[in-house]
Amino acid sequence: MFYVFICTGASVSGADTDRVSVSVNEGDPVTLNTDVKINHRDRIKWFINNNRIAQIIGNISICTDVQCNEGTERFRDRLKLDKQTGSLTIMNTRITDSGEYELQITSSKSDSLKIFTVTVSGAVVVSVFVNEGDSVTLHTDITTNQQDRIKWYFNHTRIAQINGDLSNTCTDVQCNNSGTERFRDRLKLDHQTGSLTIMNITNTHSGEYHLEITSRNSEKIFNVTVYGVSAAERDEVKKLSVKEGESVTLDPGVTKNLNDVIKWYFNEILIAEITGDQSKICTDVQCEERFRDRLKVNHQTGSLTIMNITNTDDGLYKLEITSSSSSFSIRRFKNFRVTVTGDSGLSSAAVVGIVAVLLVAAAVTAGVIYYRERKRSEPEACTMMVVEQTQGYRISLS
Repeated sequence: MFYVFICTGASVSGADTDRVSVSVNEGDPVTLNTDVKINHRDRIKWFINNNRIAQIIGNISICTDVQCNEGTERFRDRLKLDKQTGSLTIMNTRITDSGEYELQITSSKSDSLKIFTVTVSGAVVVSVFVNEGDSVTLHTDITTNQQDRIKWYFNHTRIAQINGDLSNTCTDVQCNNSGTERFRDRLKLDHQTGSLTIMNITNTHSGEYHLEITSRNSEKIFNVTVYGVSAAERDEVKKLSVKEGESVTLDPGVTKNLNDVIKWYFNEILIAEITGDQSKICTDVQCEERFRDRLKVNHQTGSLTIMNITNTDDGLYKLEITSSSSSFSIRRFKNFRVTVTGDSGLSSAAVVGIVAVLLVAAAVTAGVIYYRERKRSEPEACTMMVVEQTQGYRISLS
């Protein structure tokens, strides 16, 4: 992308002089337009800082860069002259291309002079700060087409690539052929935009991420800093106990920004979402049936309130907070374990356990009583011994 500002100044040596200011990002192309259509008598010359870099004399003589400048190859195949207009295009611009470009047009009717002040800015650099365990998405800010080729590098090692037609897509070890699995199933590429997501990030992922979009000659650098978080803090589950029939509020405990997107899940089912000042509750049929008219969200804090709670609401609640800017987005997570107790103060799980134990005890007691009663009702066993002496053997019968 470049910006052009034009103003007309006083004549120089009898020629009309226009001054144009052009700003362009490093890597992008820029065209300096003559705004004329030349004929075979016209003579067009381009200079930068008084060094000739391009020339057209009618349709007879054309030169660019090294051909014009006595062997000095400043632009190295990056200049292109339009033979119809004499306009000059600088491709894959560099910061060293900044300066004053002078256009001289000599024709049979008049002479004119045009000066372009070109400013080439370095690649866009974005700083990203994220906590360990979060997920971060680095945005390309484009929608890909079939000609686009997007490459991602981490500290100069290629970690992801995608073509617009999806013919060549890779992440991590598939891209770098080194066998090093630094990211180990943590990378995800968006096929529509080429944006890169690093999931469950660790402090070993701090560093420079370099985005190249070769088909558009643009690049972007993300300096990612990952702050360490203790394992106990990462895996923390906030525990809440509430009696049946009461209300409970799950509070994120963070400052909510206007652009944050907050999602609440119960056992992996989305039950509430807040986007800006808008909210949605229970779009899932199963969720709607379970929590019908019993959920309330706070747009200022992002907290979730469950009213008239029942033992079926006992379980794990997951909070997802997505904070976004034009260049990146960060997802954070928190877990809440809600235990619903009866009037006795015991949780539903504990009540079920106690009931089960009591049932088993009752069954055992009933069995013992039945056995004893049966033993009492049976007559006492009598034993009769008959002993005979037969050839020296004793036989006993009972």
